[in-house]
Amino acid sequence: MLIINEINKNKKISFDELAIILKVARRTIIRDIEKLKEKGKILRIGPDKGGYWEVK
Repeated sequence: MLIINEINKNKKISFDELAIILKVARRTIIRDIEKLKEKGKILRIGPDKGGYWEVK
């Protein structure tokens, strides 16, 4: 999935950066990230600011 590819490139990427790179709305990124978290594909480590993504 494209979001996982971008997270692998930059573990600290933000929703806004993902939306710009993937040319979709921020809300779409938030929805897709929630689905990935529910499936156990990604995990957020730390707070929104200063945290990072971990791909499982």
